[in-house]
Amino acid sequence: MASPKVGIIMGSKSDLPVMQQAADILEELGVEYELTIVSAHRTPHRMIEYAEGARDKGLQVIIAGAGGAAHLPGMVASLTTLPVIGVPVKSSNSIDGWDSILSILQMPGGIPVATVALDGAKNAGILAAEIVGATDDTIAVNLQKYKDSLRDKVMDSVKDLEK
Repeated sequence: MASPKVGIIMGSKSDLPVMQQAADILEELGVEYELTIVSAHRTPHRMIEYAEGARDKGLQVIIAGAGGAAHLPGMVASLTTLPVIGVPVKSSNSIDGWDSILSILQMPGGIPVATVALDGAKNAGILAAEIVGATDDTIAVNLQKYKDSLRDKVMDSVKDLEK
């Protein structure tokens, strides 16, 4: 098995139903990934170790999902030069998800985090695959097939409506 190219991390196990969407699309696109829990608030030393060691273990991008205060994506981005994609998660302690969205979206200059929609882990997975696919032709081909299938679904719907 090849080493993972994408790290998927989340603040707690309760985020897994959302973050599993990233894992599922990466699997469909043939991108190796790893999935684990790294809490910015409850395991800060683990977060630092993970972020600082990510490049050395071959990761090319990190997807970080978090709810509530949602500091995980930004803190990880401050500790690595790898691209970080933040997934705001609407959690049980969330203010309709806005706290998570704004915590991830409103990063200070110099510490970018690409931010997808609330609970948008599937798009985070696709974006991560596009980053990997920029230098991996096999993944680029898989992405093109996936995007072609999206177009084909729409065109099939057009044909159905015309009948």
